[in-house]
Amino acid sequence: MIRPAIPADRPVLVSLQSYLPEPSPGLLDGALDETALTPATALVSVDGTDPLGYLLAVPGDGTTYVAELVVAPDHRREGRAKALLSACAEDGSSLTVTVAPDNGAARALYEDCGFENVRRLPDFFDDGPALLYRRR
Repeated sequence: MIRPAIPADRPVLVSLQSYLPEPSPGLLDGALDETALTPATALVSVDGTDPLGYLLAVPGDGTTYVAELVVAPDHRREGRAKALLSACAEDGSSLTVTVAPDNGAARALYEDCGFENVRRLPDFFDDGPALLYRRR
């Protein structure tokens, strides 16, 4: 099941965020703060009440940018990431994401979900380039 993240999810989401090479703790905090002015939103994939993965998204100029997508290692390949992406795009918006060129698992996921590699972004990440993917 997919639902919006709530402030009580924070400890689990912060723990999941540790699996990301370049997390954005401030963006996650803003998405969970009901009084924040940030446009970021977070969706969680749950089993019962426990979040097992999340997607952090930021609406942009004609697209929604997927800033973070992570699923707990023991629950990968269960369709959770695909379900999060589908829920994020329910309003029909196009989705954009950046991926490290050597992250074959992420690239395969996005390509399997209909994303196309648009271009290479040199020096996007602290340790090198990114590939920009988009799904219309």
